Amino acid sequence: MRVLGIETSCDETAVAVVDDGRATLAHALASQVEEHRRYGGVVPEIAARSHLDRLDGLVRAAAESAQIDLAAIDGFAATAGPGLIGGVMVGVMTAKALASVHRKPFIAVNHLEAHALTARFTDDVAFPYLLLLVSGGHCQVLLVKGVGHYTCLGSTLDDAAGECFDKAAKMIGLGFPGGPAIEAAAAQGDTNRFSLPAPLKGRDGCDFSFSGMKTAVRHAVEALPPGPLTRQDANDLAASLQQAVTAHVIDRLSNAVAMSASDTPTALVAAGGVAANTALRAALQDLADENGLPCVVPPPALCTDNAVMVAWAGLERLRLGASDPLDFKPLPRWPLEQLSA
Repeated sequence: MRVLGIETSCDETAVAVVDDGRATLAHALASQVEEHRRYGGVVPEIAARSHLDRLDGLVRAAAESAQIDLAAIDGFAATAGPGLIGGVMVGVMTAKALASVHRKPFIAVNHLEAHALTARFTDDVAFPYLLLLVSGGHCQVLLVKGVGHYTCLGSTLDDAAGECFDKAAKMIGLGFPGGPAIEAAAAQGDTNRFSLPAPLKGRDGCDFSFSGMKTAVRHAVEALPPGPLTRQDANDLAASLQQAVTAHVIDRLSNAVAMSASDTPTALVAAGGVAANTALRAALQDLADENGLPCVVPPPALCTDNAVMVAWAGLERLRLGASDPLDFKPLPRWPLEQLSA
């Protein structure tokens, strides 16, 4: 079984073909980072137009790379939400058109479920497993019991971790995208120079909170001499923030490990763009080791937005006999819990 997946939920235009042997037959991706850099963030209208300009060519490139005729594809999947609705519509309409022309199933993929199931593609992780889903727009802990079967143990009360990194990077003067910029600067910084808050530390539950850290970074910047930060100031702030975010995530995730013990999770899994952060990956490995769990974090390229995860999520659903009608409406918001319902 082979599925073609399309990802257009934010600022990455991507097309991939995967098979049920967990092989990537093709993956074509076009980044829009340079188009949005001058604005310090993703501009939805620019993103949607870029998807529209590039997607047809990427579909052809993926088919050629996979050395497969589109008529031989068993299903066409696309991120149908959540995401920037203009871009989501471009991907969904393209997948619907391909499915209609070739008379094959169309699969509307939840972007969060695609992240959640990536570890099954990379490492064949068995259900149930404990998942940290951490990205620019989402931060939650889930017990993944099966395809479409998710129990949320905790989520952010305000900002997501990736959003905190992006906004802090802008305040520090590190540019866009914020996550990689923070990580690069942190490697040259002193984690002990700036004292940042530890939200919810010692409290029960698995919820997160990052807005206080973002505010603390702003106060730290304002307390420094006027004008652009020195390179060392920026590096030290980045290092302090990365350490604070990592410590907060591990503190809350420790509670989740205890809460999920009765379900006997097979692994501790992380997914989403922020899971590409090496400091967080190392801390997750330590937490997993302390609790006797395998730690599974996909390669960085499969943590950030990509079409391989969309194609795989579509394949997981298709081999269970699930597909979607061609009148399926894209969704700007689509919580994972709705799939379970």
